[in-house]
Amino acid sequence: MMKIVLDAGHGGNDPGAVGNGLREKDVTLTIVTKIGEMLKEYEHVDVHYTRTDDQFIELSERAAIANRIGADFFLSVHVNAGGGTGFESYIFNGNVSKETVSYQNIIHDEVMKAIGDVRDRGKKRANYAVLRQTNMPALLTENLFIDNAGDAAKLKSDEFLSQIARGHVEGIAKAFGLQKKPPAPPKEDGKLYRVQVGAFRDKKNAERLVEELRKKGYDAIIV
Repeated sequence: MMKIVLDAGHGGNDPGAVGNGLREKDVTLTIVTKIGEMLKEYEHVDVHYTRTDDQFIELSERAAIANRIGADFFLSVHVNAGGGTGFESYIFNGNVSKETVSYQNIIHDEVMKAIGDVRDRGKKRANYAVLRQTNMPALLTENLFIDNAGDAAKLKSDEFLSQIARGHVEGIAKAFGLQKKPPAPPKEDGKLYRVQVGAFRDKKNAERLVEELRKKGYDAIIV
């Protein structure tokens, strides 16, 4: 079972970046919730969250949550600010495993594929606490700029936030070789239906058909 920790940046009394009627803490929680729901489509995945509502969690505690459960991967989702535009991703700028670099490459590229006509700001490294203090491969993504009117318009679209989430999920699935769950069988509605298959002059032919239908699990009778 693969354990993934999803971290929605900011929360509570820390709104994160604010602009164009949006708060980073709200956007990140929406994206992370969508990622978690989409990961349910895959087998052998155990999803954990650093927060599931509007609460403040210290950076060190976010990393500690992942470390305590022995997570296989930590993903922190953020929204940028500062007048730019586009998407970028970060891993720790110290010693990291080759797997961490590989996961960044794969997930970054899948997000860019999913969100379309958005500037690719590149795969970067930084000394962020949640990247430095986690004991497993960790990635932080900056999903557009909240103080850019064009980016903010996209971030106000639930469909676009779903595209962002889908890109992250496709990247995680590709990086870790996850397999989708088989489709669930259709639910029975509890009703009974009578189906007339035809009339027979020879009773034996009718009996033969009834027997064949019963072998296939149908409650067949002669009327």
